[in-house]
Amino acid sequence: MNKEQLLIYNNLISKYNFDNDQKTQIRKGLEKGLNVEIYAKLEFNKFQMQEIMLGLERNVNVLIYATPEFNENQMSQIRYGLEQGLDVSIYSKSEFYSSQMNQILLGLQNKLDISLYARPEFNSLQMEEIRKGLENKINVNYYANSEFNFLQMEQIRLGLEKNIDVTPYLNPGIKWEQMEKIRLELESNK
Repeated sequence: MNKEQLLIYNNLISKYNFDNDQKTQIRKGLEKGLNVEIYAKLEFNKFQMQEIMLGLERNVNVLIYATPEFNENQMSQIRYGLEQGLDVSIYSKSEFYSSQMNQILLGLQNKLDISLYARPEFNSLQMEEIRKGLENKINVNYYANSEFNFLQMEQIRLGLEKNIDVTPYLNPGIKWEQMEKIRLELESNK
């Protein structure tokens, strides 16, 4: 570290009671010539600091995710989307878990209509089933309903992909195992 960086480091360290891991991240950022003021905050753990530092290194707008409401996994998903030039505003919300953010990110990468599943009431596995249906160009409106669990959604999706009439088992009250049985019977009768 040069004198200026050391001065900034000492100033920050004297103001706040950072743990050793946080101090290391601040030192690394200064050595890389980054604006550590963005992440040199007690409310960020070392992993969050690392994600913000990565974003600074990759020249993305870290201010979108440099907030303690996001854990390091959520930050990573947002950073990754920013690096690809995607509209992360759709999923950079603390109500989404990182796994949900990932499903939305995958949909954005594939230019899918993510509005059909980018909703907190869908867990990541449900989102994945809807995304797979969109990728296979089927009408996901049949099962894009949070009353269906992901295993039920999968059976409906598989039926639609085989071009069968899924209405006989299009009911959230039917267990997925029964749906599978009905689907396979319908497929064999086709």
